[in-house]
Amino acid sequence: MMDTPFWQLARYADATAAIDEQGNALSYRQLSDEVKALQAHLPPRSLAFCLSDNSFGALTGYLACLNAGAVPLMLDSGIAPELLGGLLETYRPGFLWRPAAAQAAPDAAVVYSALGYELIATGKPGAQLHSDLALLMATSGSTGSPKLVRQSYQNLLSNTASIVEYLGIDAGERPLAWLPMNYVYGLSVINTHLARGATLLLTNSGPVQPAFWRFMKAQRATSLSGVPYSWEMLKKLRFTRMDLPSLRTITQAGGKLRPELQSELGAWAQEKQVRFFVMYGACEATSRMGYLPPDRVLDKPGSLGKAIPGGRFALVDEEGQSIVEPGVTGELIYYGPNVTPGYAQSREDLARGDEREGRLATGDLAWVDEEGFYTIVGRKKRFLKVFGNRVGLDEIEHLVVRAFPQLECVAAGYDDNIRVFVTDGSATEMVKSYLAQTCKLHHSAFKVAEITAIPKNRAGKTLYAQLEPLYD
Repeated sequence: MMDTPFWQLARYADATAAIDEQGNALSYRQLSDEVKALQAHLPPRSLAFCLSDNSFGALTGYLACLNAGAVPLMLDSGIAPELLGGLLETYRPGFLWRPAAAQAAPDAAVVYSALGYELIATGKPGAQLHSDLALLMATSGSTGSPKLVRQSYQNLLSNTASIVEYLGIDAGERPLAWLPMNYVYGLSVINTHLARGATLLLTNSGPVQPAFWRFMKAQRATSLSGVPYSWEMLKKLRFTRMDLPSLRTITQAGGKLRPELQSELGAWAQEKQVRFFVMYGACEATSRMGYLPPDRVLDKPGSLGKAIPGGRFALVDEEGQSIVEPGVTGELIYYGPNVTPGYAQSREDLARGDEREGRLATGDLAWVDEEGFYTIVGRKKRFLKVFGNRVGLDEIEHLVVRAFPQLECVAAGYDDNIRVFVTDGSATEMVKSYLAQTCKLHHSAFKVAEITAIPKNRAGKTLYAQLEPLYD
């Protein structure tokens, strides 16, 4: 445990900390009081599950755990009961902080209620937690998996400080906090803005709902964040034609944005004098590892940029040897104080120490240009061998979306068998023919099928595992 300055909420006194969808507001002083009241019921080094939405209650639970020295696992409040049951069985937390409307668990005792949430004492014996362990987050797309990322206090502090620095966040910011709180991108928006006394605009609405835009305009949101799927959706909603005079910053992370869309958003941002940050990160690095400054977005389409303050990138080949030449592809390695200690897959793993020592092999394949800007070209595990050729599934998706912009597409499969799923059945033969011709592969390498919707989690990440039953 350690002193954590950005959780010292009372220093911002009567400044507004958060506003919810109904227009209710909490000052920093009020939020601090709510956190202290809940904190009194959380023993230091206890394990708590926080079933979160974007609300005052969930925010208070997260902050109270950290201030108390308890360790929260952030989960979606809508998590399927069977998935939650598996996690409860694996980790046996001492406490649950959840919406009060949730069905009572057997033998559970409500020890505190506030802001539409309740604290449940499960009666489970305390877990052995490492002294540096601050937070547990599920890896992307696996909210029901027992595999968790262990994050330390130093991870949170260092990554928050880096993001605040390169985004230039100050107390005047009013970010639209719509990404899930149990997703590291969404949580980083919260951490970085609370660190500077800004005002969080908390909403559970999405861009397809009129309430999202009413709230954004009424509360004069200054920044909007999204994953690639979010920005693809916003493009279809003609976001760039909307009148949003208070918007000063847009950010993108959570995967690689199509270079064409990056250029389109970059040109719009330049015209409107809005800052557009393309960012790169992972749960295993707390949140962010790299960013592309707004003034380079247009001349570096597809690039993730450079490492965040305090971090650095390197490339290695398949033998683990360093790559120093520009334009040569290798695995991207990140070094920094925000590299998390490791994973947990059992209750006993929560006592483990730092297993990475500040070095993260990202699993992403990238190259660097002469100016030191990095570009991701795919995932090590997102490649197939097809008739002796190495084929990147991310590139397949990019080719289809570029050639058929009206389609949503996802590519998966196994060696010699590329499975492409599109949302319009009338286009399957055209897509198959286009890919065979463009990739110079026999048409038998491709099977293109219609799918009603691409499976995604709440954060907009594709759930590739859900496609496997559809392969045949």
